[in-house]
Amino acid sequence: MAEPYEGVFVTLNRVRVFWKVAFWALVVLTTVMSLMPNEQVPSSLVFWDKAQHTLGFAALAVLGLLAYPLAVPRVLAGLLLFGAGIECAQALTGWRQGDWMDWLADAVGIALGTAAVAVWAHLRGRSLFAGNSET
Repeated sequence: MAEPYEGVFVTLNRVRVFWKVAFWALVVLTTVMSLMPNEQVPSSLVFWDKAQHTLGFAALAVLGLLAYPLAVPRVLAGLLLFGAGIECAQALTGWRQGDWMDWLADAVGIALGTAAVAVWAHLRGRSLFAGNSET
């Protein structure tokens, strides 16, 4: 006999898998777009550089926190390191430039994404910092 909440747990697992896939897909897309020559970036995605960084990392923060809600400090630290890593890698490409101001824009995006998730969690009567470890 099935447990009464069995369907709920299956649905929650599917939702969590969706967020994880979306997060890692955006990590890959961000990496590729950040390291390709500027001439190859689609023109529809070319607008103010700092806004691109802020919006991209806000989206990464939202998806990362939804995918790994029990690992908030690790997600945030990982995204900060990811942003710094991209800037270092860009400096090594020869066709892109690493810029600490871009990393600062990444950090602003992470803060905005985190604030959005915190407000959403608060409105749902939950805390963003529900726990501190998830693998």
